[in-house]
Amino acid sequence: MAAAPLLFDRVQLRRRLERAAARDPATFLLDRVTEEMTDRLHAVLRDFSCAADLGTPTAQLRTALAGQLGALQAVEVPDDEHLRLAPQSLDLVVSALALQFVNDLPGVLAQLRRALKPDGLLLAVLTGGDTLTELRQAFAAAEAEIEGGVSPRVAPAADLRDLGALLQRAGFALPVTDVDRVVVRYDHAFALMQDLRRMGATNVLVERRRQPLRRATLTRMAQLYAERFSDADGRIRATFELVWLSGWAPHDSQQQPLKPGSAQASLEQAVKGASEQGRPPR
Repeated sequence: MAAAPLLFDRVQLRRRLERAAARDPATFLLDRVTEEMTDRLHAVLRDFSCAADLGTPTAQLRTALAGQLGALQAVEVPDDEHLRLAPQSLDLVVSALALQFVNDLPGVLAQLRRALKPDGLLLAVLTGGDTLTELRQAFAAAEAEIEGGVSPRVAPAADLRDLGALLQRAGFALPVTDVDRVVVRYDHAFALMQDLRRMGATNVLVERRRQPLRRATLTRMAQLYAERFSDADGRIRATFELVWLSGWAPHDSQQQPLKPGSAQASLEQAVKGASEQGRPPR
């Protein structure tokens, strides 16, 4: 199989996350997903004795789950993305705001599937394709106008249907994906960019432009952002799309789909019977 394309500079990503954590980190997204992750696991009527947290930027999630799980180890995503996890060694893997920066997401999901014991659970959240759509559009328009071309500024991301298909491709049973869209308001685009630096979430694309951004382009971007994406009070909107993934390692005890042709009655018969009784089919 062909190697996955290198989209992200993971060495640079690690440096920026470390720098953000050492200063004044912006944690509002991590706060939100930590609370939601805790609630979702609380609703699962299972005991997880051996769990791993894959790549979550800080210890915040592990701290929140400490009293809810058994052993919970931190597992980093190495630069080569080959996870050092023994087969069928875990009954739970959680991951918050990390998987959007892996180059080979199908490969990482397949590795997690192999690391889970039968009936083990993967629960993860990553940013989706609509994240920072306003910033992406404003930068593209400003660069096209000022510089005559567009450079990659905001990382690409998979959409909901693609991620659900990837879970199935990796061998997970009962895959589920859902979206939480968060709109944050700022006084101006520069305040948003400051928060992105405080998250360690600035541009780490391999193909990013290495020259400093022109002042004229940056100024025009902020103007276009305000013109296109501001509310009546003048504050701008920034969208963060959080995509939740869950899937189970297959096990005989799980609900199984019916085999084709095993139904006891046909849809045609149900519709015909309902019509004969004078009521619409449900």
